[in-house]
Amino acid sequence: MSEKTQASEKTGSKVTFVTITEDHEGQRIDNFLLTKLKGMPKSAIYKILRKGEVRVNKKRIKPLYKLKINDYVRIPPVRIAEKEEFVPKNLDKIANLESAIVYEDKYLIVINKPSGMAVHGGSGLSYGLIEAMRSLRPNERALELVHRLDRDTSGCLLISKKRSVLKGLHEQLREKTMEKNYWALVDGSWQTKVKNVTAPLRKNTLKSGERIVRVDETEGKASHTRFKVLQRFAECTLVQASPVTGRTHQIRVHTQCKGHSIACDDKYGDEGFDAYMREKGLNRLFLHAHDLTFTHPITEEKMTVEAPLDNILIKTIKILKQEVNKRKIENEI
Repeated sequence: MSEKTQASEKTGSKVTFVTITEDHEGQRIDNFLLTKLKGMPKSAIYKILRKGEVRVNKKRIKPLYKLKINDYVRIPPVRIAEKEEFVPKNLDKIANLESAIVYEDKYLIVINKPSGMAVHGGSGLSYGLIEAMRSLRPNERALELVHRLDRDTSGCLLISKKRSVLKGLHEQLREKTMEKNYWALVDGSWQTKVKNVTAPLRKNTLKSGERIVRVDETEGKASHTRFKVLQRFAECTLVQASPVTGRTHQIRVHTQCKGHSIACDDKYGDEGFDAYMREKGLNRLFLHAHDLTFTHPITEEKMTVEAPLDNILIKTIKILKQEVNKRKIENEI
């Protein structure tokens, strides 16, 4: 994307001219401006579009206009309130993200997101993982989340470095050709025959702003998760959950509706089971995006990337295995 500026006598700032390359081909002009004019409110973006101050090839355009290669975009002088420099409180946690990267090349990053870290700022949070990664990679101007994980879920998270890569990966998500497998520790003995859960889900927002998802046969959106038993323990089961659709809290609600809540789930969990798991040392949601399979948008190579379990989850499984072995020995005596 080439760009040049021209002084504006009226404001003392600059008019910017941008020639669109394939990185922004197909992107809506309003979304392009939101990226280009970081910190500018959406209302202000739409105002300069309505007033015709933004021109494409010297013509007025609507906010839904999709950019084409070689489009010549005029961006007017704008005043953007300067944000305070991003200074995270927990610098150690940010620095540790470098060691959490499980794959990286010129086009994308796969990171093993830690539990407890939101993927982006908002809802009272000054920063999230994507803001932290931008601070670690200041020369990467187009870092974007490809998909999201709940704050308390750990594991494989894809980040694109170029818009063309983001578009390619989003297409795989839409076409359901990207495979995501999660590991979850659930209450009780999961029945082997339950391989597919298709309960429709409806998202509700409480007055507090908290999001809660419920099964709703009438107004819920079609949802599908595949399940496979990985290992059985005395009071619980380790399962692999593979979401076919990508609804909010899908795996957590699909396990709950089958009577097998995920361990230490503060929204959909079972208090008795959670207390039992805390006695084993588990202090976080046992839901982990274990592996991700996709086609690299540039090399077209089929890739599978795995994110190892953190020490808490590894230790929990070890304790549960020891408990099973102990019971076997006691039964043999």
